[in-house]
Amino acid sequence: MKQLLYLLLLCTSSVLFAQEKAYGDGEWFKFRVHYGFVTAGYATLEVNNANLEGKEVYHVKGKGKTVGLSKVFFNVEDDYQSYIDKEKDIPYRFIRKIDEGGHTKDIQIDFDHSTGIAHVNNKKHEKKEVVSFPKNAQDMVSAFYYLRNNLDASTLQKGDTVDMDMFFDKENYKFRLKFLGKEVLDTKFGKVPCLVLRPYVQAGRVFKEKESLTVWVSDDENKMPVLIKADLAVGSLKASLSEFKGLKHSFRILVD
Repeated sequence: MKQLLYLLLLCTSSVLFAQEKAYGDGEWFKFRVHYGFVTAGYATLEVNNANLEGKEVYHVKGKGKTVGLSKVFFNVEDDYQSYIDKEKDIPYRFIRKIDEGGHTKDIQIDFDHSTGIAHVNNKKHEKKEVVSFPKNAQDMVSAFYYLRNNLDASTLQKGDTVDMDMFFDKENYKFRLKFLGKEVLDTKFGKVPCLVLRPYVQAGRVFKEKESLTVWVSDDENKMPVLIKADLAVGSLKASLSEFKGLKHSFRILVD
């Protein structure tokens, strides 16, 4: 549970879509994070229109927290936010404020895309740094929405990989995912046609190996995450879509 929302956002960064906007103001997802039948916590993603220093943006808020016995043994409260340019699909500001079993972070990153410089404000330690980043690099949250809008899943063949640049905390990363094919998934909403994707992660402290994540996303114009499976160094967990509202497009469900 330590990386509850981190896992969710990393997984959902694998979503692929073509040219039309896949999301808009008012979109909201809720996920149940569970070990088998035991609910460990919940995570949400919400999109709202906003204005940041004169720029029209989408303000995306991701929150995660543990519940029940998980909260007693290891309390998690995560808050991730991104301010994304509506037309260019690039982040202007990223916020990470977490408390994971007493391990806390409070970081704000402001991206200057004209200079390629990220202004990193570590509020917990009262430390400010400037770090360069590659052109059009994404933060953890904006990557999800960028890929929904800009990549076309119809051109992918099974086994294909996709790469992109990400900036997290104060470091640049190469993010890679593999397209595994298509599958119809049984869900609480019905039978949902899905794309199956596998993000590559760093094996070690959190993940068992670099291919420890699998994510199923709806094979429709929304491309929303429906199910995530993660094999961790200390077990495995799932995150299942439990509620949603404000979709921009119809949710495709197969009828028997």
